[in-house]
Amino acid sequence: MRGNGDDRRRARDSPRAVGYDGAVTKSWMSARGGACGGFEEDPRKARNNESARVKEGAIMPKMFGTDGVRGLANKDLTARLALDLGDAAVRVLGDSGTKDDQPEGRRRALVGRDTRVSGDFLAAALSAGMAAGGFDVIDAGIIPTPGVAYLTSVLNVEMGAVISASHNPMPDNGIKFFARGGFKLPDAKEDEIEAVLGQDWERPTGAGVGRISHDTKTATDLYIDHLVSTIAPIGADKVQPKPLKGLKIVADCANGATSVVAPEALRRAGAEVIVINASPDGYNINRHAGSTHPEQLQAMVKASDAVMGVAFDGDADRCLAVDEDGNMVNGDQIMGILARAKKRQGKLNHNTLVVTVMSNLGLKLALRDMGIATVQTAVGDRYVLEEMLKGNYSLGGEQSGHVINREFATTGDGTLTALTLCNEVVQSGKSLKELAADFPQLPQQLVNVPNVDKMAATTNAKVQAAVERETKLLGDTGRVLLRPSGTEPLVRVMAEAATQEQADEVCDRLAKVVADELAL
Repeated sequence: MRGNGDDRRRARDSPRAVGYDGAVTKSWMSARGGACGGFEEDPRKARNNESARVKEGAIMPKMFGTDGVRGLANKDLTARLALDLGDAAVRVLGDSGTKDDQPEGRRRALVGRDTRVSGDFLAAALSAGMAAGGFDVIDAGIIPTPGVAYLTSVLNVEMGAVISASHNPMPDNGIKFFARGGFKLPDAKEDEIEAVLGQDWERPTGAGVGRISHDTKTATDLYIDHLVSTIAPIGADKVQPKPLKGLKIVADCANGATSVVAPEALRRAGAEVIVINASPDGYNINRHAGSTHPEQLQAMVKASDAVMGVAFDGDADRCLAVDEDGNMVNGDQIMGILARAKKRQGKLNHNTLVVTVMSNLGLKLALRDMGIATVQTAVGDRYVLEEMLKGNYSLGGEQSGHVINREFATTGDGTLTALTLCNEVVQSGKSLKELAADFPQLPQQLVNVPNVDKMAATTNAKVQAAVERETKLLGDTGRVLLRPSGTEPLVRVMAEAATQEQADEVCDRLAKVVADELAL
């Protein structure tokens, strides 16, 4: 029986166990890496802890996490599992009726991947599973995750699929699906795919089986055209506007999926682009590069006298920035800049920005003074999008750099974020440093408290009393947050305050109470 929403969310944030044997009884996949600032976790730690968690009687985790199925390629995420996922996905997502411009009963799917070497065999296996189920598959090759989402939304395909582990190390990989329209699958659809995984069924034969075609250039060109049109639509004269003309920027592509897309889109919009880490070889994705390792970008911006820099992750669904002095501009500040711009243009629905619990209080206070409200969700861009759709909001995202701009996209899009951020720098007449200064970040301290009963963090009376005491002490000038780890027996304690000294003191006091009261 499916649990309530809280149970489901806890399951999605839990590790997925190792190994898939194709039988009805399965041991589930290993943990995905985290996706929010200082709370990111090494998925290998999750694998090492899985047997202990099962013995402890923890909730049995699901195969699908908050960002699809993810694990160590060729150990956890095997060719057989990819084949079976493709087979199961066509059964669940291939029932939306015959389309007028397709042969009767024919369905289509789009598959893309990032630059990991394991993407080759996983794409072949996933596509084979779909084709065996009667789908014609368009293999778009290497393309950013949001590119697959966009193409799924505009082409006559039943679904899209991406093979990527985003910001995780190269040995990992993952598979996630998009439904017709380009949105990530709801929990219920992922449950259905999981339920039929590995089952026998009456597969098509003869002319009923699908074909697999490869067309990277067309897919990439369509996506780039869309990206550029968001800030520089071509007019009746058929001339490409250059709104970023004169803007010198550095782009760090993480040797990932946007190594071709981002530089080309930025240049077509008129920017002078210095490109680094855009030579993927299958093994160097995210290695000392991109949004998780911005040191090269910071140094290059200063050395080249660029006005700013942008950094992407492996699948380019997130973007962080660097100002002219090499200072980092995080996702909170980027969201603040874009929210204010949309409000000025009359395009910020309900004058509201959707954020997660990890967004810095400084962002919320600054936006409040600008007449912009915030709505808060759990960590994960799927929950941000869920709230955006529910409340008809136009902008939302995470501190980590996932920004969802519903005017142009159905998911977080790093290259789109870079283009719109650069455009706001030009339109405002201010430097990125000046724009980001309007969204100061409160000093923050994070402490991991290990070997504790993490599930009691929200129910233990003394812990909750300590949280209330510190919250009252901080008032409107700070906040505290307890967040149980999804993969380890620890609680993460965060404090934000007016000064770093106060944040440290509050965090240390609260961490001590957690350690004393919840010790295993």
